[in-house]
Amino acid sequence: MRIVFLGDIVGKPGRTAVEEHLPRLRDRLKPDFIIINAENAAAGFGITAKICEQLFDLGADVITLGNHAWDQKEALQYIDQEPRLIRPLNFPAGTPGKGVGLFEARNGQQVLVINAMGQLFMNMTDDPWVMIEAELANAPLGQVADAAVVDFHAEATSEKMAMGHFVDGKASLCVGTHTHVPTADHQILPGGTAYQTDAGACGSYENSVIGMDKEEPINRFVTKVNRARLEVAAGPGTMCGTFVETDNKTGLATRIEPIRMGGRLTRAAPEG
Repeated sequence: MRIVFLGDIVGKPGRTAVEEHLPRLRDRLKPDFIIINAENAAAGFGITAKICEQLFDLGADVITLGNHAWDQKEALQYIDQEPRLIRPLNFPAGTPGKGVGLFEARNGQQVLVINAMGQLFMNMTDDPWVMIEAELANAPLGQVADAAVVDFHAEATSEKMAMGHFVDGKASLCVGTHTHVPTADHQILPGGTAYQTDAGACGSYENSVIGMDKEEPINRFVTKVNRARLEVAAGPGTMCGTFVETDNKTGLATRIEPIRMGGRLTRAAPEG
């Protein structure tokens, strides 16, 4: 199976980059399944129903979220109407929506998608380790699920790397989101799980701090005073993510390559 995962969309530059580059990537790679983290898609804060529909029209099979899931209040209602939109699994009980789902790929196979949030330096959430382990056990790779993807939305590199090893051999891909900078550690772990600490953001890397205009973040670091609202950086967007191929029998990864298209970052575009 061929899987494309795109990192956090940040505002209009990120959406524009996906609109421009994803169709061409789809034509070249012919992916069976596409996952997009879009928790910053609406002006950098949350997501709307309209943006979700636009991403589904572009080919997204599942949209994942993170700590900004509810910044746009309409998402609280929309998520219960749209099963392809999932939020972190380890939000407290009673939170709208779901954090996991089994979805049909274009080739007819079943893909388990889990979205969870880390605990280090993040808002308080329930234990992601126990919950992820339980969901992977409920839909075993190569038996119930033909592929399994864990989007681990976390701040700390160490926590993301530990999660990769924790699910090694039980997931096709464990990929980090949230920190918005693509890492160069894409690899297949010893047990067969593809891993990347952060897929990077689909957004502007020009005059930006993780996708937001650089002036206010710099001011906050220097003066320790919030003087203005954070605004999405206006430069051209880069579409960042990762591409994974899996073995159809085991569901384990056989290939992982980074995706960086458009904008300022060095290009990385997998060949078919």
